[in-house]
Amino acid sequence: MDLFEKIVKKPGPIGIYRDKAHGYYMFPKLEGELSNKMVFMGKERLVWSLNNYLGLGNHPEVRKADAEAAAQWGLAYPMGARMMSGHTDYHEKLENELAAYVGREAAYLLNYGYQGMLSIIDSLVDRKDVIVYDSEAHACIIDGMRLHFGKRFVYPHNDMNNLDKELERATKIVKETGGGILVITEGVYGMSGDLGNLKEITRLKDKYQFRLLVDDAHGFGTMGPTGAGTDEHFGVRDKVDLYFGTFAKAFAGIGGFIAGKKEIIWHLMYNMRSQVFAKSLPMPMVIGALKRLEMVKTMPEFREKLWKIANALQKGLRDKGFNLGNTESPVTPVILSGEVAEATQITYDLRENYNIFCSIVSFPVVPKGIILLRLIPTASHTMEDVEYTIKAFSEVKEKLDAGKYASGEIEKMVVE
Repeated sequence: MDLFEKIVKKPGPIGIYRDKAHGYYMFPKLEGELSNKMVFMGKERLVWSLNNYLGLGNHPEVRKADAEAAAQWGLAYPMGARMMSGHTDYHEKLENELAAYVGREAAYLLNYGYQGMLSIIDSLVDRKDVIVYDSEAHACIIDGMRLHFGKRFVYPHNDMNNLDKELERATKIVKETGGGILVITEGVYGMSGDLGNLKEITRLKDKYQFRLLVDDAHGFGTMGPTGAGTDEHFGVRDKVDLYFGTFAKAFAGIGGFIAGKKEIIWHLMYNMRSQVFAKSLPMPMVIGALKRLEMVKTMPEFREKLWKIANALQKGLRDKGFNLGNTESPVTPVILSGEVAEATQITYDLRENYNIFCSIVSFPVVPKGIILLRLIPTASHTMEDVEYTIKAFSEVKEKLDAGKYASGEIEKMVVE
């Protein structure tokens, strides 16, 4: 079969819906200023789908710093990869300040979080090593492990008894191969909102020899007394060997970083193919990140507002009987029972009749029979937004329980 013919015939588990979903349920266009309310298809909607946790994306000081950096440097400078010609004092300054903020000896900037995580894993292990990872690990971790030629073992999400068994299994293997063990978990799981069990994982270091890599994309800037991450929240910073953060969430930007012992960071600097062979992070992104970091460190009111909104939203929904799973972070998953057709009807009803825009997830991302509405509270939201959303969700649940979405009583959206 011709390669392209095969691709067209097999669009994938999500791509099968593209003809009806594109532009509305998938690849929607949110327009206007980044805020709690934006425009979708010509109407203002209350938006709960953006990871702009601290509300910095449209803050005047951030916009000013971004604009001034772009005007001074443009988007091209520095040209070339950092190793060859794209290194600057600003890149080093940001790395040093990030390392100090998360309590590590050194940090290394990454152009993108997703590609960065792939390359981190690839650079740390060889075929003699064993990776042990959580079953709900993000796609970037899964893709990074696909580059690994050695053994890899998965443990059920946050199941410490099973992790213990997998570590025992891995230990036997590396005794024969002469390799090492890398455990990978997330700090905050971005779909469910629960936390990686860092306290119990790090306790296992008393029993087994392994290194721990924590992907804290959703925890960086939001978790812990100073916002420095989930390991700060648990008080286990000294036992987490490598800390990964991204600018795409709380920092409302592009890029990321990895932090840890200086000699390990230097190894990554000289071996991460995604950075060695890629153009350096542009100056406006670097200077913009410096400004965001300054604000996160000196203006705790953003984090305080985020948690005020998140706690009110989660308490209000739970008081109304909603299942939010085990979330301990701002990520707020609303778990309902229903099929894909009902999920599309709920989405349409929320957007068209309640003017609420949130992310909706159904099979195959979650098991059959499950609908997950993911709400991302931010410092840009108001208590009025919270109250309105709780009332709207209560009405939607009543319709779902009454079978109105299954019967098609809610008018279907027809995407032109």
